[in-house]
Amino acid sequence: MNWYIAKVIFKITMQETSYKSQFDEHLRLIQATSFEEALLKARVLGITEEDHFINDRQQPVKWEFVNVAELIPLSELSDGVEVYSQIHEQEEAGKYVHYIHQKAASLQLSHRPAF
Repeated sequence: MNWYIAKVIFKITMQETSYKSQFDEHLRLIQATSFEEALLKARVLGITEEDHFINDRQQPVKWEFVNVAELIPLSELSDGVEVYSQIHEQEEAGKYVHYIHQKAASLQLSHRPAF
């Protein structure tokens, strides 16, 4: 069996049209014997996870599977292995670095042990 990372994309729609279009990108581990099987499993996963519900403002919300955007084979699963990489281009590097530091700090705060 081989391991793959699948980027599964969902479109989020609400009845209220004043919102920008939203898409949720999931990175999922898939175990399969071939690339084709992994792609099929990722698509089935996306279809089965489609959802619709009423949010707290009593608006209908729909999560619709779009497709599998990427499927990356993993050569091995071990501590520290790179599983995904993406390059971001930013107009203002300092703001992006500050944003990353804020996210890192919130991770540290949210996972402190309770005494």
